[in-house]
Amino acid sequence: MGSSSDKKRKSAEDTTSQTKKKKVDSEKSSKSPKFINVGAVKRPQYAPPVVAATSGLALSSSIQFQAYATPADKTSKRKKNGAPAQELLLHSANHRTMDYTAREDRTGDSSDPYLKHYIGIFNPKTAEVEIVEARKTVLRGTVRSQKAVDEAMEEKAQKQQMMAMRNELGEAFGTKKAKKAIRDVTENAITSQKVGQSELVMMDAIKTATKDMSTKEDLQAAVDNARPVPRGNFEAKEIADVYVPAQIIGSEVLNAIPVMDWQESVKNLEDIQVPSRFVAKRVSNVASSDDAVHRLRVLRYLLFVIIFWNATSQGRERGTRSIGKRDKLREVMAPAPEIVIENIRRKFSDGGVMRKTHVDLLMTHCCAFAAIIDGFKVNTIDLREDLKLEQKQLNQYFIEIGARVKQQKVADKMENFAILALPLQFPKIRLPARKR
Repeated sequence: MGSSSDKKRKSAEDTTSQTKKKKVDSEKSSKSPKFINVGAVKRPQYAPPVVAATSGLALSSSIQFQAYATPADKTSKRKKNGAPAQELLLHSANHRTMDYTAREDRTGDSSDPYLKHYIGIFNPKTAEVEIVEARKTVLRGTVRSQKAVDEAMEEKAQKQQMMAMRNELGEAFGTKKAKKAIRDVTENAITSQKVGQSELVMMDAIKTATKDMSTKEDLQAAVDNARPVPRGNFEAKEIADVYVPAQIIGSEVLNAIPVMDWQESVKNLEDIQVPSRFVAKRVSNVASSDDAVHRLRVLRYLLFVIIFWNATSQGRERGTRSIGKRDKLREVMAPAPEIVIENIRRKFSDGGVMRKTHVDLLMTHCCAFAAIIDGFKVNTIDLREDLKLEQKQLNQYFIEIGARVKQQKVADKMENFAILALPLQFPKIRLPARKR
């Protein structure tokens, strides 16, 4: 019995010793070797390892890069120092909004041309570390939408270049109208650039300097007020209320004009001899019309003005007319009362001299009186002969008072008619042409 128990104890001790040996052997095998051999430094022939500086970017591990190699500059120091003759570039477009590009860091070429980077690759089976030369790169990210804007700007630049080429061809071979259009587009082009502080200050200064400047409407109103035309009510609703003889001449002067002799002559069918074709052809019709006295006074005042004009002579200064003495005016303008003579003399002269303003004022008064006598539609041929003017000059005077001049056929002959109707059409102000 005793012998059998001893045998059992021995067998148990043997099994425990065997398990301890196995654990020690496994622990020895799991420990790293005490000595590691470093192999030779290798330079990869194909895709080398890369050391990338992310420059603050949080790069996901799922991003995959495509490697590209570009020829390096022949004069670069990297080639002289034994560096690879190709420049490495990594690009990735896997991200939905970002493009990543890794380029080799070229900043080390000037500070330390002999600085290189290596990576150690450990092989646990052989207990060796393989040293491989690596490329140092700098990783940058660009927003893809920003790139799209750059492409759009390139398209815009191409369009502008094509437009510039077309403009050059137009300037070289285009017509006058096309060249003028090109110049207008060029002068009126407004480039969308960011305005700086100095430009803002200049714009404010220009705005302050021009805030009191007259507009085109103000200039037109000033020209209308200074135009040598009879006094008129240009806001009137009826054409007969625009030029009123009592307001233009004056009620006292108008009532002092004698017309009784003309009325007697017309009543007795006697001829009336006057130095005016316009007045001679109309005196009979006016004397037999409604409101004959008033219209005859206007007609005779027009006759006195025509006689006054024909009695003037060339003045000493260029463009002026000289008026005769009072005795001579009384003689040629008889039977005009003294108040009428003085009214005409003061209205259309200054110091015995008629300047251009006085001449224009006299002509426009004659046009207005002729329009009133003829019912606001005047055949200008008779008045042209009385005033000794060219047809173009007389047309311009009618235009100055707001009339329209048209040609109509009368007895197989074209005649010029001046029509005074609402709304009056006065000449527009002409701005000076821009210098080239």
